[in-house]
Amino acid sequence: METVHKIGRRKTAVARVYVSEGQGNITVNGKELTAYLTTGTLQYKVKQALLLTDNLESFNITVNVYGGGVTGQAEAIRLAISRALCEINPENRAILKPEGLLTRDPRMVERKKYGQKKARKKYQFSKR
Repeated sequence: METVHKIGRRKTAVARVYVSEGQGNITVNGKELTAYLTTGTLQYKVKQALLLTDNLESFNITVNVYGGGVTGQAEAIRLAISRALCEINPENRAILKPEGLLTRDPRMVERKKYGQKKARKKYQFSKR
């Protein structure tokens, strides 16, 4: 099996994932997964697709991720891994789709408007 390359995005985070056969090593930006994403919740998000398809020990995964915060990056990695697993084995799609792991979350930060403090917050109005 050759290396499978997929991209996942979430808010402003972009993750490029390279999946190849191996023994389950996950490297994010040159660091081990546990060193890059320190909380258990974020580590679970990254491994979620692998756990559902029973492929935790089957593939070596190398990730390049930039932009956004740690949660957005973790969810971008999750989407990219899910897409890669579907390309490797189309039967994985039936497992991942009901869990919502193949859906790109379209929610983005609303832009700030001129004449306002933030996107929707206004400056205080003074009648007198």
